[in-house]
Amino acid sequence: MNFSKLQTFLTLSECLNFTEAAELLYCSQPSVSMQIQSMEAELGVLLFDRIGKKLYLTKQGEEFKPYAEQMINLLHSAKDHIRQLEDLSYGTLSFGASNFVGVYLLPMILRNYSKTFPNIKINMSITSSSHLIHMLESNKVEFLVLSDRVSMDESRFERKTFYEDELVLIVNPLHPLAAKPVCTLQDLANETFIIKPDKSATRSYLEGKFEELGFTPPKYLEISNLEGIKQAVIHELGVSIVSNFAIQQEVKHGLIVKIPVKGVTFTRGICYVYHRQKHLSPAAKGLVSLLDQFYDVNSD
Repeated sequence: MNFSKLQTFLTLSECLNFTEAAELLYCSQPSVSMQIQSMEAELGVLLFDRIGKKLYLTKQGEEFKPYAEQMINLLHSAKDHIRQLEDLSYGTLSFGASNFVGVYLLPMILRNYSKTFPNIKINMSITSSSHLIHMLESNKVEFLVLSDRVSMDESRFERKTFYEDELVLIVNPLHPLAAKPVCTLQDLANETFIIKPDKSATRSYLEGKFEELGFTPPKYLEISNLEGIKQAVIHELGVSIVSNFAIQQEVKHGLIVKIPVKGVTFTRGICYVYHRQKHLSPAAKGLVSLLDQFYDVNSD
C-alpha cells in the first residue's frame, strides 16, 4: 500500500464524492475508483458503501481512517525532520495546546521562537485536552503543551513540567469581597462559582482541592471558555478561580480584582508531552528548549 492510495482514501473519506476527490487530487475519477478498489482488495474489506448516488464509509473504513492518517502524518514528519537536520530555515512546527496555554502562556515564547527560526511555519492547535491526546496518538502533532492535571498513560508518554501556574480567586471590583485584603473559604459560602464543565482538568483539580479543604461551593455556573469566565465575573455573575497569568490585563485596567484566600494556594504545573519512542524534530526541540528556559527564568 503506497502513499498515493492512502492519500486518495483520506481525501475521499472527507468529501465522500468521487468527482470532488478527483478534482482535489488532480487526477481522473476512474483513477480514484481504481485506487480505492485496489486498497479494498489489498485489505480484503469494503471501505465505502455505495448506496444510490451517495457514498458512505463502512465500519471498516471508519476504523482504518485513523491508521491511514497516522501513516500519512508520520511520512510528512519524517520528510520535515530529515530536511531540518540540514537546514532549520525550512519546515513546520506542529503541536497542540490547551486553551489557557495556547492563548495566554505561549504567544510570548513563540515570539522568541519566531525570531530565532523565522522561516519555520508554526501550526499550533488549541483544543480540549481529550482531543489533544487523540491528536498526539494519531501523530497529527509532535507534542502537546497542557496542564499536568490531565491524566495520560505515563508508560507511553514523556511529560516534563516547565512552569508552575498559580490560580487565584477573582471578583468584580464592586463585589463586597473586593475591599478585603484577604478572604476565607467561609466568605465564599454563598457565592456562585463560575467554572468550566465537568470534563475540564482545571475543574477536576479545583473540586479535588475543595474536597480536601472540606469546602463545597453552593452553586456552579458552567462556562467552557476562559474568556467567557472572565467576562462573567466582570458582569457580576459570580466569582471564579483562574490562572493569575491570564488576568493580568483585566487587573491592570481595574476590571477584575484578585483576592488571596487565607491559608490556601491553588497551583498546577504546565508541561510538554510527547511519545516516549518519538524522535522530536529539530524544530520541535528548538521550542522545547525555550520552554525549559522559561521554567528556569520563572523558578528563580
